[in-house]
Amino acid sequence: MYDQDNAVVVKNLSKLYRIGYKDDIYDGFAKTVANFIKRPLHNYRKYRSLYRFDDIEMENENDDGNTNNNVIWALKDVSLEIKRGEVVGIIGPNGAGKSTLLKVLCRITTPTKGRAEIRGRVSSLLEVGTGFHPELTGRDNVYLNGSILGMTKKEIDDRFEEIVEFSGIRKFIDTPVKRYSSGMRVRLAFSVAAHLRPDILIIDEVLAVGDEQFQKRCIQKMENVAKEGRTVIFVSHNMSAVVRLCQRCLLLDKGTVMLDGPSGDTVAQYVRSGLEVTSERLWPDNEEAPGNDVARMHAVRACAEDGSVSRLYDIRKPIILEVEFEVKKPDYNLTTHFHVNNAYGIRAFSIHDTDENWRGRPRPVGRYRCRTRIPGNLLSEGMLYIHAVVLNMDPIETICWASKAIAFNVFDPLEGDSARGDWPREIYGAVRPLLEWTTEYEPV
Repeated sequence: MYDQDNAVVVKNLSKLYRIGYKDDIYDGFAKTVANFIKRPLHNYRKYRSLYRFDDIEMENENDDGNTNNNVIWALKDVSLEIKRGEVVGIIGPNGAGKSTLLKVLCRITTPTKGRAEIRGRVSSLLEVGTGFHPELTGRDNVYLNGSILGMTKKEIDDRFEEIVEFSGIRKFIDTPVKRYSSGMRVRLAFSVAAHLRPDILIIDEVLAVGDEQFQKRCIQKMENVAKEGRTVIFVSHNMSAVVRLCQRCLLLDKGTVMLDGPSGDTVAQYVRSGLEVTSERLWPDNEEAPGNDVARMHAVRACAEDGSVSRLYDIRKPIILEVEFEVKKPDYNLTTHFHVNNAYGIRAFSIHDTDENWRGRPRPVGRYRCRTRIPGNLLSEGMLYIHAVVLNMDPIETICWASKAIAFNVFDPLEGDSARGDWPREIYGAVRPLLEWTTEYEPV
């Protein structure tokens, strides 16, 4: 019996892909019959081999649950339930099956096994310009998408101005979509998907196509959709957005649900698992390490004050950045730098070595470990990427360069004692310092 409180029910869902197989199954009964009549022997062999999935699984599955090189299970026995009005995040490494799951839920692809039940009108944004006809104008595509969702012309008329205003492409709304850039298409596609008030809104990582300001507006719009009691399924690599937007989060890896729980716990487990980022990078092979015959880098890490290495750091706690390198030739005035970038590639700040013991001094041959301390309540939430550099100062010359040597997530526990205070929504900016406030009051 279907639980009326559920918007989505997935039971033992599996999806198999065969490498090298051209999937040209027809989505219309008439086309399928006509094609079969034209090429009966070819199609008999093709369809017979395609649909014998049970035999494929038995013959090709290994002890570890994977298949041979010609068969891939993008999803394996996935089961989940999503309540009406629930906001659920889906995270995992590339190739985990996230997009495949969304395509099944949106009826873009059919499952090999199992079933998915959807209750309500679904609006999705899985790829740039999903559902857009390239020959039609932006205006025509808004009405086309609305009609597909089952909306009347009057309903679309009532929301049209809001859709165009949000997309920011009013000047080009009567231009054919085929002439849009990818950024323009994703702006209009998201605006249509979010403003036509579906019962279930499904969003993939496609938001990464837009610029930073547009991504912020999208996140804010999804927050508003969630507050209206509609169901949202959100796939993203932006961990801070997942934690802020979603009460619940699923972790997928190799086509299976590894974890299903509160977003903060799931994200913490994800980053600790090593599936997402590494906060310690080692180069055991001296020849492959960044550098040259003057010096070679051996390690870069981010750690807590007690020396423990993690991939998730409390926004309120200090973080130690450390680089190890070996000087192979003496008499070089070497110094170290760290460059800190956020997930959008924006440089938050750079850190230059100011250790008085070595400023202006040539370094003798030997092993060095240079450390700096980033105080708590300085960094902003989200993923941070650290570039590590060893420079010669006279003349200025890069000796070792490790681009995105390490990365880690900064997480705000929302307990009210960080720079956030009592503010419940997103705080923008590359850094988020906790500054002292005072108030003077005089009664009138």
